[in-house]
Amino acid sequence: MKFIPYGRQTIDDKDIEAVSDVLRSDFITTGPKAKEFEDKICERCGCKFAAATSSGTAALHIASLSILKPFDKVLVTPNTFLSTVNSIVYAGGIPIFIDIDKEGNIDLDKCISVLEKDRMISALYGVHFSGNPLNQQKLAYIKKRFGILILEDCAHSLGAYDGKIKAGSCSNSDVSILSFHPVKHITTGEGGAVTTRKKRIYNKLLAFRNNGVVKNGFKNKDMAFDEKGNENPWYYEMQYNGLNYRITDIQCALGISQMDKLDSFLQKRRAIAKRYDEAFKECEIIKPLYQYKENSAYHLYVVRVDFSKLSITKAELFALAKENNIGLQVHYIPVNKQPYYKLRGYRNLGLENMEKYYSQAVSIPIYPLLREDEQEFVIETLKNIVRQNRS
Repeated sequence: MKFIPYGRQTIDDKDIEAVSDVLRSDFITTGPKAKEFEDKICERCGCKFAAATSSGTAALHIASLSILKPFDKVLVTPNTFLSTVNSIVYAGGIPIFIDIDKEGNIDLDKCISVLEKDRMISALYGVHFSGNPLNQQKLAYIKKRFGILILEDCAHSLGAYDGKIKAGSCSNSDVSILSFHPVKHITTGEGGAVTTRKKRIYNKLLAFRNNGVVKNGFKNKDMAFDEKGNENPWYYEMQYNGLNYRITDIQCALGISQMDKLDSFLQKRRAIAKRYDEAFKECEIIKPLYQYKENSAYHLYVVRVDFSKLSITKAELFALAKENNIGLQVHYIPVNKQPYYKLRGYRNLGLENMEKYYSQAVSIPIYPLLREDEQEFVIETLKNIVRQNRS
């Protein structure tokens, strides 16, 4: 059996042709394909505006710059990739880690308890972990009752929904972000996007991704216009301390082609998740993070392994799986345990659910190109490892 990674991209000839067409065109950096891709994102997510970026991290960064002020206190999950929390720090904000619920998402009930005690909190950053969307009723309640800013990190959840509310729609948030890294639902190589329903935020996003430059609403009137009142066509104006986070038309051509296949990708991921659920139903040591949900986008399939019943450690499980050409992963190391954050006072926060989750969590292979025989091999290999190493 060839090596089976935990995730990988799905690229076909149509994707390659779409990229080749752009390479033969007049635009290879940000051009008409970028706008076409952004329009597709808006259509898919049900949002009003989308600003595509060079990466998911870039999306988080400009989103945070657009909604936060220095010293804003922000509730955030420790169960995420570093970028979610780092983006708060980039904008001068102060992360406040909140424990997770039993499904790996930030515990919104605990967020409510904290918000009731501290009315100085400005924002909440919630991740749709593994593709499982945040409870939109609770988000709406938090937004209405406390009036704070909300960012939904939808890097895992393109195509997910809660009721009629689509991930990325910003129905109950100010901004959402998407990621198009190769292991995500669609890919642009590297890439991301910020979605919003608010024109004021959208205009900031466009400026922050383009070196802080705006091309209207000028403040230097004497430089923007000549003595006869004509606008100087070469003039541009830097109004923010922005960055170059623009996406290329090469990437967007791939993204457009990939978006056309999103439904089939989601269907395959959900079918894989169903088979895993069924396979581990009677296994007392390997349990799915949550029972099958048709509204999850299943970016990840996470199992909780009860190592107290095994004679091997998690590291040894990883090694045994690798010997059998299976790639496992952990999503995620608690962000508050990283040296950078430990040095800043986040060492021991009593996040009991996160601590227990991290001790057990293992991400196993899930991606559209995973064949049934490969999945069966993963299932049987993991079960055999468990059987052979019971304590």
